[in-house]
Parts: sequence; C-alpha cells; structure tokens
Amino acid sequence: MSTVAVKLTDDTKARIQNLATVKQRTAHWLMREAIETYLSVEEEKEALHADAHKAWLHYQATGLHLTGEEVDSWMMKVIAGEQAELPPCHL
Repeated sequence: MSTVAVKLTDDTKARIQNLATVKQRTAHWLMREAIETYLSVEEEKEALHADAHKAWLHYQATGLHLTGEEVDSWMMKVIAGEQAELPPCHL
C-alpha cells in the first residue's frame, strides 16, 4: 500500500471524524471504505455505459431490437419468479 495526501476542508474533516466516531472506526478506515465504494459504483456505471454503447452499435449495424412492450412483458415474468427467456430480437 502507498500513502496519498488529500486536502479536505475543515468541515469535511470534522464530518469524517464524527462519522468515524459514531461507527467506532478510524477516519482512515472510513475514507478508504468510501473511496472503495465510490470506485465500485463508478466502475459499474462505466461498464453499463460501455455495454449500452456496444448494444447501440449492434442495433445500428443490424436493426435487431425488442419493443418496450416486449421487454416489459419479459421483465414482469422474471420479477414474478418465472423462468422466462428473453424474446428473440427482430427487425
């Protein structure tokens, strides 16, 4: 591991310390946990954006798609616990 310095406002530093006290953790632990959580969320968003872009390029190249109604119907079955397969894409 390496050490990184971060400049924080006095207010932010106090908020971190207060929350660390409430959670019975160190400020260091809290900041490290916050950074890890933020990175996980942002990486997931980036992966979703990349998947969406790939799907858009595939649609532009092939024209294959599902309608909103088809997706909604499939999702309702999945939410209800059914083993529903995604309907086939069409032009």
